[in-house]
Amino acid sequence: MEQQEIKVGFVQTKSVMTKSNTPLGGYSVNTYVGCPHACRYCYASFMKRFTGHTEDWGTFMDVKEWPAITNPGKYAGQKIVVGTVTDGYNPLEAQYGKTRLLLEQLKDSGADILICTKSDLVLRDLDLLREMNRKNRLTVSWSVNTLDEEFKNDMDAAVSIERRLAAMKEVYDAGIRTVCFISPVFPGLTDIEAIFEKARNQCDLIWLENLNLRGGFKAGIMAYIAEKHPDLLPLYEEIYNRRNRSYFEELEKKAEQMAKANQCRFVDNETPYERVPQGHPTIVDYFYHEEVRGTGNSGVRNRKTAE
Repeated sequence: MEQQEIKVGFVQTKSVMTKSNTPLGGYSVNTYVGCPHACRYCYASFMKRFTGHTEDWGTFMDVKEWPAITNPGKYAGQKIVVGTVTDGYNPLEAQYGKTRLLLEQLKDSGADILICTKSDLVLRDLDLLREMNRKNRLTVSWSVNTLDEEFKNDMDAAVSIERRLAAMKEVYDAGIRTVCFISPVFPGLTDIEAIFEKARNQCDLIWLENLNLRGGFKAGIMAYIAEKHPDLLPLYEEIYNRRNRSYFEELEKKAEQMAKANQCRFVDNETPYERVPQGHPTIVDYFYHEEVRGTGNSGVRNRKTAE
């Protein structure tokens, strides 16, 4: 997918810190509104209705201006997730530098800071990340849900999987905790074992999250499957129209078996904050977002039974 021309605006906000209802809890921080990656499965596209934009999601981005965080110590011990509905290291960050500004303001906070990205632009700030890692519990996560660059290009305009994995390795080698976020898992297309093998020596955590089709992008993804992978269409109809959870329930069992076979911990809905022996990342089950939303990364979910 080629990067489209992006309409850029500027918005003032009273605070860049927002209380979060993500599985991790704490605060969500987004330095931009909108995201140029234009992921076809982007759950955050619902945010468009709050922006005043009429353009398609992925074709606009507003640069946030906020009052400086002058008392970062108030967030000591708090979870802060950077990039929950936009990628703070999207290509325009190279010009506007708002994510680096945010990290500079938080560098002495003593917070648990997680940066979520699909970019290797994060390497520009490796000096700052090293400094932050001495005073905060810092983690950097890359979304990698395929090793097939053609499929990746069908789905988003972010950098290649190869560049994401290379950036992950460089940050990991710098002594900073990293995550390979296998998300979203596309039934029949995402090979979690192959991604595990590719990333296991350069990450401390493997997160798993299923493809959740809802809202305006469901029809588009179903049409894509019908066109490019018609053999998988019955499976997608079973999962997303008949709400049959057996595929992902079996995949959960497979992930747990994979963890056991490779001497890795397997945990449900929690992210431990330790480093692990190289090659043995902790595998975290974040399947079924509706069950883990608001649970505060507690290890307990609002478990539902199959319908």
